[in-house]
Amino acid sequence: MDTPTPPAAPRPLRRDAELNRQRVLVAAKEVFAERGLEATLDEIAKHAGLGVGTVYRRFPNKEALIDALFEEGFAQILELTERALADPDAWAGLVFLLTRMAEVQAADFGLRDVMLSETYGRDRIAQMRDRIKPMMEQLVARAQQQGRLRADFRATDIMAVQLMISATVEFTHGVRDGGWRRYVPMLLDGLIARRDGVTELAEPELDDDDLHSAMQCWPRYRRGSGPLEARRQQDL
Repeated sequence: MDTPTPPAAPRPLRRDAELNRQRVLVAAKEVFAERGLEATLDEIAKHAGLGVGTVYRRFPNKEALIDALFEEGFAQILELTERALADPDAWAGLVFLLTRMAEVQAADFGLRDVMLSETYGRDRIAQMRDRIKPMMEQLVARAQQQGRLRADFRATDIMAVQLMISATVEFTHGVRDGGWRRYVPMLLDGLIARRDGVTELAEPELDDDDLHSAMQCWPRYRRGSGPLEARRQQDL
């Protein structure tokens, strides 16, 4: 009986094709970071200085591009969770995790969108959540056993807390860098079981002009134009 011929290994990309693939990934990371996942492949191609056909040859759809792009981001989230769990003070670990996750969201709107939705990267997000969930449950349980975290808090509440922080990150983005840091301590003060006083706020409040700018930029961002573009449009 003839031995079946094994399938041929995929041929490596030509050098110019691989360079184009890297250009697409770099452009996608920059565009998604500012605009979130509402950005189109056409916009990414333009940012990369390539024809959209070149993008589609490397990535047949947005899902394939996102899957390739956010591998590193998922590894970062996993590493942050492991560091939080390793802290002997579980409350300090939880504060570290929620604060660093907010920093990640502020720096990369694309990764934020992937983390907080199931529209793109669904399988990879499910795998990440399956790995992180037991660590979150351990962190919450230890913080409660140590008397630091309110007893009625659950690990599943972390997603809702992240959404609250995400909305603040989005609202202050492009108006005041780091403005969201004022509100995270307020939120965390509501989670702690006991405290002698409230946490000192490192960021000043948004003044009337800041609030006006944020309210103008935020709806246009949600329609996909991005806060920076909204501000540019105001200047025209």
